Amino acid sequence: MAEEGRWKPPGDDEDEEEEEIDETAYKHAKDAILFAIEVSPSMLQLRLQGDKKAQTDSPTSAALKCAFALMQQRIISNPNDMMGVLLYGTEQTKFQDEESNRGSLSYPHCYLLTDLDVPAADDVKALRDMVEDDEESSKLLVPSTEKVSMSNVLFCANQIFTTKAPNFASRRLFIVTDDDNPHERDQTLRSATAVRAKDLYDLGVVIELFPISKPNHDFDRSRFYDDIIYNNFPTDPEAPAPISGGIAQTDTKDGISLLYSLLSAINSKAVARRAQFSSMPLEIGPGFKISVKGYILFKRQTPKRSCYVWLDGEKPQIATMETAHVADDTGRVVDKGEIRKAFKFGGEQVTFTPEEVSSLRHFGDPGIRIIGFKPAAMIPIWANIKPATFLYPSEEDYVGSTRVFAALHQKLFKDNLVGLTWFVARKNAVPVVAALFPGIEEVDDHGAQVMPPGFWLAPLPFADDIRQNPETQLIRAPERLIDRMREIVQQLQLPKAQYDPSKYPNPGLQWHYRILQALALDEDIPDKPDDKTIPRYKQIEKRTGPLCIDWGHELARSHEEWRKINDQGVSTVPSKRKAANAEADLPDRGKKAKSSEPPAALNEEQMKKAFEEQSIGKLTVPVLKAWLQSKGMPVSGSKVSLVDRIEGYFEQK
Repeated sequence: MAEEGRWKPPGDDEDEEEEEIDETAYKHAKDAILFAIEVSPSMLQLRLQGDKKAQTDSPTSAALKCAFALMQQRIISNPNDMMGVLLYGTEQTKFQDEESNRGSLSYPHCYLLTDLDVPAADDVKALRDMVEDDEESSKLLVPSTEKVSMSNVLFCANQIFTTKAPNFASRRLFIVTDDDNPHERDQTLRSATAVRAKDLYDLGVVIELFPISKPNHDFDRSRFYDDIIYNNFPTDPEAPAPISGGIAQTDTKDGISLLYSLLSAINSKAVARRAQFSSMPLEIGPGFKISVKGYILFKRQTPKRSCYVWLDGEKPQIATMETAHVADDTGRVVDKGEIRKAFKFGGEQVTFTPEEVSSLRHFGDPGIRIIGFKPAAMIPIWANIKPATFLYPSEEDYVGSTRVFAALHQKLFKDNLVGLTWFVARKNAVPVVAALFPGIEEVDDHGAQVMPPGFWLAPLPFADDIRQNPETQLIRAPERLIDRMREIVQQLQLPKAQYDPSKYPNPGLQWHYRILQALALDEDIPDKPDDKTIPRYKQIEKRTGPLCIDWGHELARSHEEWRKINDQGVSTVPSKRKAANAEADLPDRGKKAKSSEPPAALNEEQMKKAFEEQSIGKLTVPVLKAWLQSKGMPVSGSKVSLVDRIEGYFEQK
């Protein structure tokens, strides 16, 4: 892993502003994605999408559905991102735009279905009609009799990115095709395409290929596309050190859904993660530092209002907010320099300047410093008090951080070690001791990356954070009941014994977004949400119903046997005589008689030793009361109160 590998970060969605471009609405946009979908007879050929549903879909239609689904997802998750759809190889040509300076340019057999822009409701409706209306799509999806030039397609994409997204840091071109050698016999066109591809890379555009294998031919990237699609390099923010040259090839011969394959591959590159910190030094040794980024990969999502809308005008407008501090008595605006923070002490307000407040909470500059290494088995699974932060290398501050990061990752994973670190998350934050766990790469069945390789930084608890578990008396069930329950649990396991959170979205959040979509696109409001978290009761009953009934019968038999065993030797004497002869019956019942002698009190050294070992709570209540009584302390209250008095006694000493 220290060599060039498939290191692809989880994405970046920082809060820093992008450089201003002509359109004010796009000032804070983060990503620009342009789909280039081929329209050819083979791409329009219907192919089986699954074994369970007898539905067919052509690769072009599947790609359009994928673009439509991605547009819906990006509108919610990244509302400032730009998306566009370019069809090439069509009989019709549409690229002239009277409102821009592209009116004089012409690109034969290139149809700009959706211009690169922040998706509006009309754009989503147009793409939806193209996906859902077969008559509308059949009019447009007519392949050209002439072969389209790939250099012309790339030059068209260049013009789109240059005009609509000139200053974006992230610009990506998604090419969906099943032709692995479009210019097999024309070396001039091959060279021209390579030049156009280099122009795109020089412009900062990343080209991603989504190859589709034909039923009788597997897509071979080496025939043409290896010359125009470069492997990403460490300075690329999207992939600091990628190993592979793209996603896995789409296989349509084994019944895998083509639409699912495209969605899985594209979402792995499109889903953004918010960075907790953009660049932070990771100190491996004295004077030896690398830079890393931190991401929160797992976080509960809730509906959030992205902006305020003013509805009193002719049309809704996004409101611009301004915040100011106003004095209560005079109503004048208070400058930020006039505000001072105060703390109440002794009945008086002790004021501090912002600099003094910062110095009170300063424990060092933000950073991660490795202070040692321990075997992974020494860190218990419960030693985790906060969500772990995912770390990924960054080349911003220290060149070569990726290779050092990968070498450290490989070493810790190989030797099953974890690093102990001193972690200051941000300025004036309280430092914590955290464990540095190596995490391996995870891919799905289609070869798309689900989880990138990196480190997990998990804060460890201090001694005050660890509480002793309450004393519980466990009763072990018979082996027969355990065996029967094991069969039930096995029938309730998920496929492949894995839980994938992405397959179970938050139903409340999805319902909120579904209502917003229906209002924006003039759709019918659905009657009820699609809740995938509801258990499948019929399937559960079918799998485990008879087993649960058998387990209930076995439980009844076990209870009856247990009752007979406990009733053996019990006298049938009437209850009044039982009470008189209770003391004589105790040995026959196997019970211990209570001793009337008071328990011996522990001396101070023994109790102090129990306090140091944190085992006072394991002592009995009579022993605790006897020790407190010997010290002249109250003995009333529950066991927790008794333990607190004894611990407070030794803490004061």
